[in-house]
Amino acid sequence: MKRSFQINMPKVETFDKALVIAKAIDVFHDKGFNATSMQDLVDATGLNRSSIYNSFGCKLELYIECLNAYKNTYQKQTSQVLLKANTAFQAIELVFDMYLKDMLNDKDNRGCMITNCKSEMANHDNAITSFLHANEKQTLDFFKDLVIQGQQESSINTNQSPDVYALFLFSSLQGLRMTSILVNDKSQLQSIAQTILKTIV
Repeated sequence: MKRSFQINMPKVETFDKALVIAKAIDVFHDKGFNATSMQDLVDATGLNRSSIYNSFGCKLELYIECLNAYKNTYQKQTSQVLLKANTAFQAIELVFDMYLKDMLNDKDNRGCMITNCKSEMANHDNAITSFLHANEKQTLDFFKDLVIQGQQESSINTNQSPDVYALFLFSSLQGLRMTSILVNDKSQLQSIAQTILKTIV
């Protein structure tokens, strides 16, 4: 008597994961986490609920994947910007300019997805809190390294420590992004950015 054996093959995704995440980012960015329903995600991605659950887990896990993808996009853009800088101060100036352009192109006034996440979800979930803390540390370390370099090459003053200036730049950039949701005047936003940067030269 022959025995039949069932082989459990691994599930193969038959869709473009990066494209699905990009579409989910648009939904979460527009509506935030709490106001986004699973039906919203089904409609936006074209996947059914079971496919979303099987591929990404729950809504929260998909949201965190979207946050990481959103962060990685900015990291790639920042890396490209840094190639154009001759000094550490110019690198910081170019980063602010990159974000300013993004703010001015934000015609729907959606703001920064990560900053919005902090306003909506900080301390509501351990996974979200961990993501936000890790992102903040990474950004602070980025600015701190540039400030140290700038102080060594004298393009940035030594009135404050690198830690203080890093936190100042990080907080100022977040505040500028929040301001840009209601203020979309290029000259005003540029004036704010210039005032911020004058503090460190």
